[in-house]
Amino acid sequence: MSETAISTSLESARRLTVTKQHLAGKLRTGPAREAILSVIRDLGFVQWDPVNVVAPSHVLTLWSRVAHFRLSDLDRLLWDEKKLFEHWSHAASIVLIEDYPIFYSLMRRYPESLSKSWGGWRERARTWLPQHAELRKTILRALKKGPLRLSEFEDHARTKGSTDGWGSGSDVSTMLFHLQMSGEVVVVGHEGNQNIWGLAETFLPSSVEKNELSEQEVEQEGAERSIRALGTASPSDINRYFLRGRYLNLKKALERLQEASTIHRVHIAGVSGERYVHDRDVRLLESMDSDAWQPRMSLLAPFDNMVAVQEWTRRLFGFSYVHEQFLPKAKRKFGTYVLPILWGDRFIGRIDPKMDRESEKLLINSVHAEPGAPGDKEVSRKIGETIDQLAKFLRAKEVVYTARVPKAWRNSLR
Repeated sequence: MSETAISTSLESARRLTVTKQHLAGKLRTGPAREAILSVIRDLGFVQWDPVNVVAPSHVLTLWSRVAHFRLSDLDRLLWDEKKLFEHWSHAASIVLIEDYPIFYSLMRRYPESLSKSWGGWRERARTWLPQHAELRKTILRALKKGPLRLSEFEDHARTKGSTDGWGSGSDVSTMLFHLQMSGEVVVVGHEGNQNIWGLAETFLPSSVEKNELSEQEVEQEGAERSIRALGTASPSDINRYFLRGRYLNLKKALERLQEASTIHRVHIAGVSGERYVHDRDVRLLESMDSDAWQPRMSLLAPFDNMVAVQEWTRRLFGFSYVHEQFLPKAKRKFGTYVLPILWGDRFIGRIDPKMDRESEKLLINSVHAEPGAPGDKEVSRKIGETIDQLAKFLRAKEVVYTARVPKAWRNSLR
């Protein structure tokens, strides 16, 4: 491509990202359900995770962006109004029903819609699915009688090994995953941490659009959505964000988008490699060094979109985030359920909280400052206020800190 790359500073690129991620300025206001839809529309997805050490990750992701967020509004959008549904996007995710044509197109081509970045999954699925055709029929027949939890399927029996290459679990759980990916079944609710499964044809609203897009259209749409959500993105970032691992010819999709001037190459000072910005965001990027940009203090969920692509977070923000809940206790550096602290366009620290529902206390096991984090009173006060807001959202009557708090922030966090 002969087009000259747009040049920008690292600070402006970071600020664009934070703005596009709905983490700058004030929280998204207006009617809560409309605000939730607007945020998910811009982010592309919100990763679903039910672990309730503090609150489920998807709940925290929306709480950090939507004013007056209520879980009942999310439930209503998922199960009553059906404007949202659960599907595999970045991982298990909450996505928009209006985006159904994108996912439907991938479903129709499954497992051929999986790229090489899924490893050998596509090849294993090609072999496994024909071998278990009767199990598929049995599951669909059972679901015709009504929704079921995994444990309620007669053929469900947990196995120890991974003889088929799918990991531990049962043939039923493996088949449910494939049926979800092919669009035949869908999550219709939850009971605790368990999914309740139902037939897609029964659960989905009759108004859902089942327009099959071409492979080219899906990849261009997915690339655009990733670039817009991230502010700027490399091909690797795009592949790992929205529609993760579903790009069979991303290079061609990006070339077409460039030819149409939909996206532009961007050079960020101090960041190497091929990166893109969406045409609609060029002016916004240029405005990021003005006084109009407003920083905000945020506590981010473990699976927040800002840390969804770890290499991208490291390169653009110099912030390394590891899911330490999956590490042995002795190897954890910051805690079990760690929430990054984002101040403006900088990650300045992390907290390790736990909600003790029996005593109605939010326990802050530790607070950690990143190297070079600001130590002034205003910043520490804002951290304390944001933790208090989280406690209020969780209906905790008290916030309890341990002594493991950075000295510079101690007056506000005690």
